[in-house]
Amino acid sequence: MAVNKITFGSNGRGGDQDYLSLASMIRMRSRELLTREQMDQLLRSESADAAAKQLQKAGWPNMVGLSAPEIDAALAERREARLREIGSVIADDGVVDTFRLKYDYHNAKALIKGEGAGVEAGDMISQSGRVAPAKLRAAFEGDDYRSIPGTLGHAMAEAKAVLARTQNPQLCDFILDKAYFAEMKELVTGIGAPADHLTPRVSSDTLDPFMVRYRNHLADSANLRIAVRCLRMGRDPEFMRTALIPEGGIASERIYQAAFGSDGLEALYVSSPFRAAAALGMEAVKGGAMTAFEKECDNALMRWLAAQRILFVGPELSVWYLNAEETGIVDVRMILTGMKAGIDPVRLKERLRDTYV
Repeated sequence: MAVNKITFGSNGRGGDQDYLSLASMIRMRSRELLTREQMDQLLRSESADAAAKQLQKAGWPNMVGLSAPEIDAALAERREARLREIGSVIADDGVVDTFRLKYDYHNAKALIKGEGAGVEAGDMISQSGRVAPAKLRAAFEGDDYRSIPGTLGHAMAEAKAVLARTQNPQLCDFILDKAYFAEMKELVTGIGAPADHLTPRVSSDTLDPFMVRYRNHLADSANLRIAVRCLRMGRDPEFMRTALIPEGGIASERIYQAAFGSDGLEALYVSSPFRAAAALGMEAVKGGAMTAFEKECDNALMRWLAAQRILFVGPELSVWYLNAEETGIVDVRMILTGMKAGIDPVRLKERLRDTYV
């Protein structure tokens, strides 16, 4: 049977029945997402294999008896299957590519920093990017980036040269992170612009299309983490200014000024989904736990996305689901590999993120 693809672009849209089919598929798949109660049950298991058996019953891959690298591979296959499934229905690949994008830049970092450290990057390479790993490696080793997306290629060439010259991997990260958000900005522009007949957006924080707001929230969260880490580590102001991502929902210069101003970051983020995270960040700067701050940054985004998921005529439901799936994969990996390593379940529970099923 032919698959009718849906477009989320501003100049086209699928029929209501198409959107209902996508929504039904996502809601069926979301039954496999883990609730907080289910994660607590996993943590109470006698062993990692006992937890893996519970996961298999809940629709997850069979990971009984697997080593940590094998668990990683099984979860990576699940991620790729979900991305392909959503991508087979959504005509505008920009939605799924928004998720694949980070794996391209992850692979770029692995290749560049691996070469700088004399380490083979094979085990760190993800198959979930837009660019096939072999193609990306060939471009990197041959210093010929014409066959890969321009922003990514230019950033890889620059990062590789800077790392060779300075031996500073942080500068490499800054270059690639800024390119990642710049390319994401281009990617999301025009995706899911509201049509005049659609249900009004749940969030009224701006008039921007959902995908633009989503990208900006990711940038705001990244900048909040950068600012808190820099302050906690006593980095000089110019280091923070160099590290911050430009063009988020909150201008990077405002974040820089707030970080070193009397009001601090909490006041700047007061109208943002990351208000509570900013408060925890300022506590972390004074010596509080970074774990609580990092966790709240992730949970704040999921709470914001959870409020959007009732909208099925647009990208909101798909983006919520793909984020929830990714969070679940990270949590499952943490539980299984942590239990195998003998980490106290109480410590593992402190690090688990919320999927808001």
